[in-house]
Amino acid sequence: QVQLVESGGGLVQAGGSLRLSCATSGRTFSNYGMGWFRQAPGKEREFQGAISRSGDMTLYSDSVKGRFTISRENAKNTVYLQMNTLKPEDTAVYYCAADTNWSPSNREVDYEFWGQGTQVTVSS
Repeated sequence: QVQLVESGGGLVQAGGSLRLSCATSGRTFSNYGMGWFRQAPGKEREFQGAISRSGDMTLYSDSVKGRFTISRENAKNTVYLQMNTLKPEDTAVYYCAADTNWSPSNREVDYEFWGQGTQVTVSS
């Protein structure tokens, strides 16, 4: 089992920034690729970004490419999502997840473990 706990969400004005963190425990963190997803009210959960086990490969959704950056610190068992130039449409619950694939994945089905989520609200 891998336990994941997200933090760093909150209320921010449009154009602002937030950095989400996802602290993990349980199995060896560097054995897992990590991803961030979000779910807005009334919508399906959607992929935001993913990072490989070593951090040398990343993948982003088109909607956040250039604004969001995913990174990880294997020594701290933590993955981050730096979110810049936030927009009201970025409002959602953000989830981190862990998968065992070698390459970053944008598919929910590839992710075995999930956190409980952290709320991000962007006001206009």
